[in-house]
Amino acid sequence: MNPDLLVSRHVERWTASPFGAADGLPWDVTRGAEALIQSTISRLGSDYSIQLDIAVHASATIEPGVVLKGPAIIGPRCFVATGAYLRGGVYLDENCIIGPGSELKTSFMFKGSKIAHLNFVGDSILGAGVNVEAGAIIANYRNEHDDKHIRIRFRDMIVETGATKFGALVGDGTRIGANAVIAPGAILPPDSRIGRLQLVDQSPPVA
Repeated sequence: MNPDLLVSRHVERWTASPFGAADGLPWDVTRGAEALIQSTISRLGSDYSIQLDIAVHASATIEPGVVLKGPAIIGPRCFVATGAYLRGGVYLDENCIIGPGSELKTSFMFKGSKIAHLNFVGDSILGAGVNVEAGAIIANYRNEHDDKHIRIRFRDMIVETGATKFGALVGDGTRIGANAVIAPGAILPPDSRIGRLQLVDQSPPVA
């Protein structure tokens, strides 16, 4: 395994998080997200309100009209706005914001990260301090390819993920501009800057 592909190389808080022992390739982590989050819920403290497979910290704010499907952990001082839709295994570290009309599916978000509004983020890991402006999308499925398996050009490598659903590993401090599109299968190093309306597509050409 190339160490440059590990989640912990891009997300500093990963190692100390409840999932630190699962450090590995990001598409393997997201594929196991539901089990990882479910097993963590039983170890949370009394400052979490737990109903079935959904845990919400006492200091978090969930506005009316949110659809929240477990397993899910909503951490301290998080804010989830009206019309947001969280499903498929979701983890929010402290001080995260999910804006109105946004969908977060099978993803991990770390301290202080935000998806503004009208976003879709699927099968992804967002490090600390990531900001995703309005309308930006992190797609997770290669609808346009006959072969749906996701491949990634990363530095001088072509990586065969073996996954049919994976969005992005987004490093700490990354900024993604409004209406940008991150195509399925992307690795964004810490402090990346993606401009408004920009397309990031790291898939190699299809033969």
